[in-house]
Amino acid sequence: MRLSWGVAAHPNRGARAVPGHVPSSVVPNANEDNLSALSQVQHRAVSELLRVAPVADDLARRFQEAGFSLALVGGSVRDALLGRLGNDLDFTTDARPEDVLKIIRPWADAVWEVGIAFGTVAAQKEARVGDVHRSFQIEVTTYRSEAYDRTSRKPEVSYGDSIEQDLVRRDFTVNAMAVALPEKEFIDPHGGLDDLAARVLRTPGTPEESFSDDPLRMMRAARFAAQLDFEVAPEVITAMTEMAGRLEIVSAERVRDELNKLILSAHPRKGLTLLVDTGLAEYVLPELPALRLESDEHHRHKDVYEHTLIVLEQAIALEEEGPDLTLRLAALLHDIGKPRTRRFEEDGRVSFHHHEVVGAKMTKKRMTALKYSNELVKDVSHLVELHLRFHGYGTGEWTDSAVRRYVRDAGPLLDRLHKLTRSDCTTRNKRRAAALSRAYDGLEERIDELKEQEELDAIRPDLDGNQIMKILGVGPGPAVGKAYKHLLELRLENGPMGYDAAVVALREWWAKEG
Repeated sequence: MRLSWGVAAHPNRGARAVPGHVPSSVVPNANEDNLSALSQVQHRAVSELLRVAPVADDLARRFQEAGFSLALVGGSVRDALLGRLGNDLDFTTDARPEDVLKIIRPWADAVWEVGIAFGTVAAQKEARVGDVHRSFQIEVTTYRSEAYDRTSRKPEVSYGDSIEQDLVRRDFTVNAMAVALPEKEFIDPHGGLDDLAARVLRTPGTPEESFSDDPLRMMRAARFAAQLDFEVAPEVITAMTEMAGRLEIVSAERVRDELNKLILSAHPRKGLTLLVDTGLAEYVLPELPALRLESDEHHRHKDVYEHTLIVLEQAIALEEEGPDLTLRLAALLHDIGKPRTRRFEEDGRVSFHHHEVVGAKMTKKRMTALKYSNELVKDVSHLVELHLRFHGYGTGEWTDSAVRRYVRDAGPLLDRLHKLTRSDCTTRNKRRAAALSRAYDGLEERIDELKEQEELDAIRPDLDGNQIMKILGVGPGPAVGKAYKHLLELRLENGPMGYDAAVVALREWWAKEG
């Protein structure tokens, strides 16, 4: 099937497509570049929609037979236009949730009702598209309108009767487009196609109304800027700055989820900078803008805020298996203890003694407030605490004991600690940077050498608890723990001792303990 979309003028600076061509009269300030961009996105959309058509059209016909309409909507249409539509498909319909369930249950392979209170039914559909088997994750949402009152953390949901009414309540014009199915009519009442071609984020109505309805949309602006590498319209930035305080009514969980998406995006610096510049970061991650320390007149320390963003980018460049939230959070938070520990010394230097310890505590507190899992809080704060450990060994005179302790303390985070430590070098002094790199290369080589000789990944004493109790003739209690800790220290200091030497060392320690 071959599709050609044309654009007809719409009262609200947007367009609704019908079969035909693209007249330049409907494109504001149209020029050859704009028309070329529009043509490219339309061709990508046709290709993407044809790919998912067997599933989308089949579902649409079922809604049509039941007397309802169905349209692909929002991010799915945007991603189709960008040529990046995946297997997650979002639909909107005039059918109420109970009717959606009746239609979709006999068709889908699995159905979830967790979002039904907000008008959303989720499903999974296995299908063969061409020669490829695909698993589609589908959400069908009833036309709706939702808004916050001035104190609520939860949106109030009411259903709408038209797709235009549904689209106007969406966050940005690039997400306020739809494709009616199965006829594939392109619906764009707010000029989303133009904004997509211009790579700009605007709101369907005024940004003040949009952000008042759902303040989390201010964070979404930063997130989409980071994900899509789009610019945010000046009037949107102004509203974000003036209304930043409205974010306080949004739950910590929703804020955290948006922050994660931003941090895991392709261009997190862009989104984080927007959060800081608009003041939103003060309500999300106030430790980040606090890094913009005032430099003294002699510039005796680097810009910690800029340094942090560079470290984040350098850590991302070292990722090997896709975005790593633990590593990226650690890079973003590794120096947040510096503002609290900054001291101007008598010799003119600026010091940040123990900022890694203070920063680890601050990291734990902030991440806990944002409702992160206990495991993630523990891992990120531990990386923050360890990020200076490498520099504590001077120019690289690493003893076997120091290497063992480094590996033991990092545990399963060792690979991430390698990446974080390397990323933390942002000096412009090429000679110093090369020296640090060589020193860390040396450390990793020493770790590999010792790993070949010892079980560094699971360092433990040469005697276990049962053996200790048998040799000393004691039962379970504090003495066994102390003995185990003593033998572990000997293992870290000397390497593997063997059973007989460990027994001798244990009895010598026991005799001294009395």
